Amino acid sequence: MHSKGRSRFLFLCVAPAAALFFIFMILPTLNVFRMSLFERGAYSPTETFVGMSNFRVLFRDTKFITSMQNTILLIVTVTIITFFFAIVFAAILTREKIRGQNFFRIVFYIPNILSVVVIAGIFSAVYKPENGMLNSIFSLLSGRDVMILWKDQPMVIVSIIIAMVWQAIGYYMVMYMASMAAVPASLYESAGLDGAGRLTQFFQITLPLIWTNIRTTLTFFIISTINMAFLFVKAMVAKGASDVALIFMYNQKDAGLYGYSMAAGVVIFLFSFLLSALVNRVTRREVLEM
Repeated sequence: MHSKGRSRFLFLCVAPAAALFFIFMILPTLNVFRMSLFERGAYSPTETFVGMSNFRVLFRDTKFITSMQNTILLIVTVTIITFFFAIVFAAILTREKIRGQNFFRIVFYIPNILSVVVIAGIFSAVYKPENGMLNSIFSLLSGRDVMILWKDQPMVIVSIIIAMVWQAIGYYMVMYMASMAAVPASLYESAGLDGAGRLTQFFQITLPLIWTNIRTTLTFFIISTINMAFLFVKAMVAKGASDVALIFMYNQKDAGLYGYSMAAGVVIFLFSFLLSALVNRVTRREVLEM
C-alpha cells in the first residue's frame, strides 16, 4: 500500500506538467509534420494534400539552401568562438587571483539578461557607417575616414557573429565556472608538486572533470544559435543574403505558403536534432569522477 500510495503521489505531481508538455509541445510539433504534407492559402482553411511535394521544391530552392548555409556557418563559428572565450574566461576567473572577480563576473553576464532588441540596438549604433564606434576607431587608427558597411554584404554575417558571441559568452562562462569550482583544489596542488604547469593542469584535470558539462552546453549552443540567429537577423538586418533558416520559414508563412513553411520547419527540426545527436556521439567519453 505504501508503494502504491507513493506511486500515486508521484503520478499526481508529474501529470500536470506532462499534460502541459504534451498539449503545448508534442501536439504542435506533430501538427507541423502533418501540415508539411499539405498546402493551404493564407486565409483559406481548405487544405490540399500534396505529399512530399513541399520537400522536393524546398531542396531545390536556392534561397532555402543559402539560408541553411548561413545557419550552419553561424552554428560552427559562434559555437567555436563562444566556447573558447567562455572557457578561457571561466578558467581565469576561477583559478587566478584577480582583483574584482565578482565585478567581472557581473559584467560578463549582463549581456545575457538584455533582450535581443536592446542588443540589436546597441550593435546597430556600433555598426553605424557614419559615426559608429567601429568605424570611428578604424578611422582614428588609420588617419583617414573609414566607411565600412557592417550590416551589408559581405560583412553582415561577421557583424551578426560578433553580436551573438558578445551576448552568449557570459551565460556559458558562468556554467563552466560552476563546474570548475567543484574541482578539488587538492588535485591541482598534487599536479603542481609533480611539476605540471597551468596549461597541463587545465587540459589534464579541468577539462576532463567538466567534460559532461561541456557536452551539455554544446547541445545548447546548437539549439540556441538556431533560435538566436533568427532573432538577431530579424532585429538587425533587412531581408537578403543574410537570411537564416528560421527567417526563410517565417517569410514563407508571411507569403501565405503555410505547408511550404512547415516543410522548412520539419527540415530545421530534424537538422538540429540530428546535429545534436551527432555532437553527443562524437564527444562521448568515459565519465571521470572526482
